Amino acid sequence: MKISKFISIFFHPINFPIIGALIYFLFRPKYIFKPQEYTIMSVILIGTYVFPIIFLIVLKRYKMIHSYHMVSIEERKFPTLLFTAISVIIGNWLLKTKIVDLLALLFFGYAFAFLISYALLYFKQKISLHTAAVGGLIGFLIYYSFYYQINLVVLLAFFFILSGIIASARLRLKAHTISEVFLGFFAGLITQFLLFFIYYMI
Repeated sequence: MKISKFISIFFHPINFPIIGALIYFLFRPKYIFKPQEYTIMSVILIGTYVFPIIFLIVLKRYKMIHSYHMVSIEERKFPTLLFTAISVIIGNWLLKTKIVDLLALLFFGYAFAFLISYALLYFKQKISLHTAAVGGLIGFLIYYSFYYQINLVVLLAFFFILSGIIASARLRLKAHTISEVFLGFFAGLITQFLLFFIYYMI
């Protein structure tokens, strides 16, 4: 149980956007100046990691959520909507730079998945944001490797295995049902593919 809780905390959904950005800059062809790269990474770090952590701490301090994993449906609504907005804002900012279009799609895809999660809450249905986050990253890496013709098979295999570990941890903690775990994963995965197809194929 302790290991499952550690996995859930260490691989919290807010960690995956910054992981995706790090991988993007690590493997992509070098055409961005370092100062631009550092600026982009700083904005992503603050917007998707620092600010959400502060926000979650405030919500827990004022008892608006009972845990950082937002187990109940009601306590998920506002944070999910906020994370959707953050993803849209950062995705739009990245798109306007005109140098990291593909990275922008990662955030638009996450926004889409969060929006699906938010809508389902009103039908008393929640999905695993943990598996949605790792599923979204896997989807991003698949079209990222396709677009730049980079072999990321080992990295993809690692994240597929990690997704199984995360899903198992969420199930062991009884935070989700099997259907919620799978629904989250495929919501994250498919929204990434859909955004890539719309942006680059149509």
